[in-house]
Amino acid sequence: MLSRKEFLKTTLTVTAASPFLSLKGLECFGGEAKKEFVYFDWHCHPGWSFAKRNFANDANTMLSKTVNEMQEGHLSGAFFSLVADAGLLKPGPTGISVTGKYAAEEGWKEYKRQLNQLKETFQDLPVSLSTDLHNLNSRNKNTIGFIAVEGGDFLEGQIARVEQAYQDGVRSIQLVHYAPNEVGDLQTADNNFNGLSSFGKDLVKKMNEFGMAIDVAHASYQTTKDVAGITNAPIILSHSILEMDPDRPIAKRAISKDHAKIVVDTGGIIGAWPSAFNKSFDEFADNIKRLVDVAGIDHVGIGTDMDANFKPVLSNYTQYPKLAEILQTKGLSKTEVGKIMGENAKVVLAKIFKKKRSGL
Repeated sequence: MLSRKEFLKTTLTVTAASPFLSLKGLECFGGEAKKEFVYFDWHCHPGWSFAKRNFANDANTMLSKTVNEMQEGHLSGAFFSLVADAGLLKPGPTGISVTGKYAAEEGWKEYKRQLNQLKETFQDLPVSLSTDLHNLNSRNKNTIGFIAVEGGDFLEGQIARVEQAYQDGVRSIQLVHYAPNEVGDLQTADNNFNGLSSFGKDLVKKMNEFGMAIDVAHASYQTTKDVAGITNAPIILSHSILEMDPDRPIAKRAISKDHAKIVVDTGGIIGAWPSAFNKSFDEFADNIKRLVDVAGIDHVGIGTDMDANFKPVLSNYTQYPKLAEILQTKGLSKTEVGKIMGENAKVVLAKIFKKKRSGL
């Protein structure tokens, strides 16, 4: 029987010789795009498996497929996100439901399990896990991966764990996800703190101190506002979209114009989210333009939620060059498209990652 590493190597070799999606119609543009654009994903989970929870053995086929597509789509870098509350979530036909709460230390153990699995799995794949920006560019041989955690549940209210996570290589923490936690209120559950908790406020300050990206995706309007009132660095909202019709799928995860502007006022960025909230790939491009109109061209990126998204309209990384092309046909300049696809990430992350604490 093949080991996981042998399986991944074999699968990647086979799939590299037989691409998943023909790019013949995009060869000219795609080749130029590789030279001209940095392609960045603010939020992804390659190889996700809900059955076994993130980077599990039965997700090998999905993982190898996704990593191969990263190479075909010229993905320069991404936040590879663990899911802190994964053990509490159940997928359904309309989205995610929460099944319970962790017992003491369970959240931290789950974080460590996923972290170790991620690092082991990516050792022999064309992804280079990194903790800084020195090699994030359009000519990367490998995709540059930054480790993120979706949900502050794993901290279990212990501020000292922020430093432990930083030493583990984590460079972004999304404060809340689907399961209510000790940090603050979220979009899809009842309020417990009317915004950030006391611990959440300490967490924001500590993440600033370490130069970690504070992600307010899934956070309520008031939580986002509280974060913005404390932070001394730009914040990110890694994957969302501007609200439209209230009866759209997962409409609770959309944000208002005022919500978006809170992020922008910190100098931050919003990752446009290609979920089933969008009716088509083309409408997703239109919704990116809507977001640009509200947030400004310097504050918009792409957050795919790849391999864990709900009925996505952008379902693989080979579509990145096509998205860049469509945005140009809709009136955005090449420079503007370049900012959305990844140049904004270089600028914003450089400001966030600047270490504010000596000796780190």
